[in-house]
Amino acid sequence: MQLDQVTYDQLAELEQSLTADYNAVKPQGLSLDLTRGKPSEEQVALSDALDGILQGNYLTEESIDCRNYGGIDGIAAMKHFGAQLLEVDPANVLVGGNSSLTLMHQAVLYAHLLGVDNNKANAWREEEGQIKFLCPVPGYDRHFSICEQLDIEMINVAMTATGPDMDQVEALVKADPLIKGIWCVPKYANPTGIVYSDDTVERIAALGSIAGKNFRVMWDNAYAVHDLTTTPQTLASITKYSQTYGTEDNIIQFASTSKITYAGSGIAFLSASANNLTAFKTQLGISTIGPDKVNQQRHALFFKEAGALTAHMRKHQALTRPKFDIVLNALEAAFGNCDDIRWTRPAGGYFISVDLLPGLAQQVVSLAGAVGVKLTPAGATFPYGNDPNDSNIRLAPTYPPIAEIERAIHVFILCVKLALVQKKLGESPP
Repeated sequence: MQLDQVTYDQLAELEQSLTADYNAVKPQGLSLDLTRGKPSEEQVALSDALDGILQGNYLTEESIDCRNYGGIDGIAAMKHFGAQLLEVDPANVLVGGNSSLTLMHQAVLYAHLLGVDNNKANAWREEEGQIKFLCPVPGYDRHFSICEQLDIEMINVAMTATGPDMDQVEALVKADPLIKGIWCVPKYANPTGIVYSDDTVERIAALGSIAGKNFRVMWDNAYAVHDLTTTPQTLASITKYSQTYGTEDNIIQFASTSKITYAGSGIAFLSASANNLTAFKTQLGISTIGPDKVNQQRHALFFKEAGALTAHMRKHQALTRPKFDIVLNALEAAFGNCDDIRWTRPAGGYFISVDLLPGLAQQVVSLAGAVGVKLTPAGATFPYGNDPNDSNIRLAPTYPPIAEIERAIHVFILCVKLALVQKKLGESPP
């Protein structure tokens, strides 16, 4: 679909045809959803062996009874599992409950109210002036919600093909000591699917040496093992780089099994320096006596055999890759020679990011919603829900069955074409 050389009359004829196709969809009563990156029913079923796996065995390898209180940082076997995910030392891992988002919220909340070192005098809110966070965009809306809830100002940072624009990041951090952190999804970034380059990882690790006091990198490695190919791009170790620069205290890493096993009953991980872990556990100990160690033990037994995680994720890949292929092939067939729309071709993760001409994202989302295809709200991938160009749309193809994805992407493409043609008509002289 190439519209640059099309006459006004041809555009008008095309709009009439697309409108007729669009109106024909309305009576179909569709109810399709591409809004959130959830695993499908088939994916969560891959972990059904968790049910009953304990067979009465509630003792961990170190003979701790998982049914009782205690163990605020989790059981040893799951510390090793989290260390495998994040490529860190098990001694630097805390194992939590279902949601890594909960651990992220707690880490930011504690730093803001109680101090990163458990000293209230060093709490972010004690600073004179407005506390700020850097937010690579497009990015993850739930990260932004944490900052917005705590009245932490968010500053947009452009994403490039290798990660956040580090020239921009470093300039901002150097200039403003009230910038206290940056959100990062380093592997298969949400929603672009970008994997940060080695140079980007190194420069992010070094930020603590040029930032104001108590700066933190929130390293959300949610998609560490969610590859769509058998030869995935590797992510450099931010831990090793931070050790080189002496910035270990500036890095907090997160991961979870929520898209590996049961999304509603997974295990979350936080990895940090000894100083950070000591402070975090002290603060966490006020609100809990310990996590769900029974579920941790279930996961430990589920992944007990060597290579179990790799084999398990290959099963996920077999279910998710065909869905991504459907969406990507359909976009290519419809817009392969069109300069007015761009999209990412991720090698992993849960999303495809689509960029339209400025001013079209809300229109496309509205058009799709009116005929029964729910898309992530336009602007959701930017702080405060405000995409300054109104151009980005996030597609999440993992949850629906293949037949529904085929129908949904057909409607999406129809809505994009109609919005594009209408925009061109408005800009063209009759």
